[in-house]
Amino acid sequence: MTKNDLRKEQALAYHAKGRPGKIEVVPTKKAKTQRDLALAYSPGVAEPCLEIAKNTENVFKYTAKGNLVAVISNGTAVLGLGDIGPEASKPVMEGKGVLFKIFADIDVFDIEINEKDPQKFVEIVKALEPTFGGINLEDIKAPECFYIENELRKQMNIPVMHDDQHGTAIISAAALINALEIQKKKIDKVKFVINGAGAAAMACVLLYQELGARPSNFLMFDKNGVLGRNRTDLEEMKLPFANATREISLAEAMKGTDVFIGLSAGNTVTAEMVKSMAKNPIVFAMANPTPEISWEDATGARKDVIMATGRSDYPNQVNNVLGFPYIFRGALDVRARVINTEMKLAAVKALASLTKMPVPDIVNLAYNQEKMAFGPDYIIPKPLDPRLLTTVAPAVARAAMESGVAHHHIEDWEAYSRELDKRLGVDNQVLRAMGAKARSAPKRIVFAEGENVKILKAAQIVLDEGIGFPQLIGDKKEIEAIAAENSIDISGMEIFDPRSEEMIGKRKEYGELFFKMRARKGYTKDEAYKLMKERNHFGCMMVEQGDADCMLAGLTKKYDEAIRPALQIIGTESGVNRVAGMYLVMTKKGPLFLADTTVNFNPTAEELAEIVLLTAKEVRAFNLTPRIALLSYSNFGSSKSPEAQLMSRTREIVKEKMPDLIIDGEMQANVALNNGLLQEIYPFSDLVGQQVNTLIFPNLASGNIAYNILLEIGSSDAVGPIVMGLKKPVHLLQLGSTVSSIVNMAMIAVIDAQLKTKTTAESEKRGRRLLKRKTD
Repeated sequence: MTKNDLRKEQALAYHAKGRPGKIEVVPTKKAKTQRDLALAYSPGVAEPCLEIAKNTENVFKYTAKGNLVAVISNGTAVLGLGDIGPEASKPVMEGKGVLFKIFADIDVFDIEINEKDPQKFVEIVKALEPTFGGINLEDIKAPECFYIENELRKQMNIPVMHDDQHGTAIISAAALINALEIQKKKIDKVKFVINGAGAAAMACVLLYQELGARPSNFLMFDKNGVLGRNRTDLEEMKLPFANATREISLAEAMKGTDVFIGLSAGNTVTAEMVKSMAKNPIVFAMANPTPEISWEDATGARKDVIMATGRSDYPNQVNNVLGFPYIFRGALDVRARVINTEMKLAAVKALASLTKMPVPDIVNLAYNQEKMAFGPDYIIPKPLDPRLLTTVAPAVARAAMESGVAHHHIEDWEAYSRELDKRLGVDNQVLRAMGAKARSAPKRIVFAEGENVKILKAAQIVLDEGIGFPQLIGDKKEIEAIAAENSIDISGMEIFDPRSEEMIGKRKEYGELFFKMRARKGYTKDEAYKLMKERNHFGCMMVEQGDADCMLAGLTKKYDEAIRPALQIIGTESGVNRVAGMYLVMTKKGPLFLADTTVNFNPTAEELAEIVLLTAKEVRAFNLTPRIALLSYSNFGSSKSPEAQLMSRTREIVKEKMPDLIIDGEMQANVALNNGLLQEIYPFSDLVGQQVNTLIFPNLASGNIAYNILLEIGSSDAVGPIVMGLKKPVHLLQLGSTVSSIVNMAMIAVIDAQLKTKTTAESEKRGRRLLKRKTD
């Protein structure tokens, strides 16, 4: 079975497992009691019905219409699959709905229509207007898509957009503005070559024209060649761009041109063509997944080129998700009757301007860059930038108001921005950032329990997604049998069996090292050699000796048994007296870090202070500012018990060591998490006006109980336990962890390895500098 077959199986399983598909309808009101049901339906529902009958605009007040978009297709141009029919397009439409929800909190019904006749299609969609606040047309083939969108825009009083056209146009236009600025060129002077003349290409050139590009400066190509006036097969909208006076090849057209826009097929442009372009050229090779020319070939051809693609694994990705969620968000929030040119241009300018702003830490974290900044490799924001919602949506909403197409007007823009922030916690952003950062520099990761089917499934995901390179510990034949039985591809993974004949040399090497470490701590040489047959000791020694970068263990062992080898072999960081455990729980309010939840039973104030500092360091590793609450059953001295005073004393010690840390307590959990209550009762607290993201518990019992309660009552996701304080990255799994949890912990382990490798390299560099100074 090939990896492609397995990816196919994984994709099918993803869509089929549990509740089939990717979306569901969830009630937004309580429906638990008879009274609730009477309000939700008969007889109570009659009241909003009567109010809407009096004034149709009340539909936005009493129903979900104002936040509901229809994603509509007839399946005639699905991805690169062509005309595969409406049923086959449904997974794509559901996927588009997911993106609307996670990036802009817009609810979606996907609607697949079995109708190819454009006029009939328009009639069907128009009849749906009472239900929806907006229409997103998707995967409809050209030229029908032009007619359908134009007619629906004329006939409907809600915003309609064909994202395949306008999404690419808006994002690429923003990138183009910035690229031209860097290359010191004027849009009305530059010469364009456009390879492709379909829906997206035409939307691009029409929008570039709105920005100042001259139609006479374009040469466009379609599958039949260059567009010229001699062509009798061109639609009217293409005629202004049909400038060729004779038949010429793409290679000829590229000579001396300033901008190449590719919206066609992969590998149609050569390095020689790029070399023939004008000084400081711009190349947007947006065919996906294979660009018209690869990043390496284009940038290798000449150093002065600015390059963009549709791919996420290179800089300057032109990705529609930068546009449509936020454009519709802004349009819905002012109840715009159309998405007009002014709104599209507002989105273009907002995206272009955002690129020039300082990049948030979470974005640098996601893309493994110390400081991303406006320049040739950063001409468009990254899809994971949390500012997109509060930048693009208000710009679109304001443009709708100013151009006279808004039914509702926003008066307080700061309040609107805060409302947008509240729509989405940063939980999804943190997990996506973690995944992106891990993939940016994957590491060798040891899975100690290689014969476990969950571990093998997780290891395959880790390898397939580029998170890391799995190294499995266990019996090779057993691992291979389990993998075959469960259709898991373990090709490309190393297997180490500490008990095998092959590992005699390694066992001896590791055993001698372990004996040196523990000779005065109760171990004989024979015991040291024997321990190297044990998977956790062997795995920790692999990490310690650099034969692996990080390790996961503990899925089938008690926590204390699993962590002991790490403490014996790896040891703690310099200045750290004890390790601690932390969980990251994703909530609707954002990520919540909990410590200590796994290691220290009844720490002293001094030990708790060390746990706080370890936790703060770990939170910063996520590029988040720690805002820490020290939890108790008491609030700021309301109890004089030793337990309450323990947390108060902890704060004093932490503040002595790190005065700038945002921390307070002792305090009850409800006060910590309810800032309004905190401000009302305890306005002196350092946490007033701060959203707490870190909870420190007085003992292991309270921390572990709280974590498990949070997990079981519906937190969206959790990562942990994260071991803090070890010199090298060894992390432990919770007994019975799911495959998803194991993959999340693999991301943590890889990121930890990246950070610790970087720290070690920096320490060595500093050491060499100090040595040089002394020598000098």
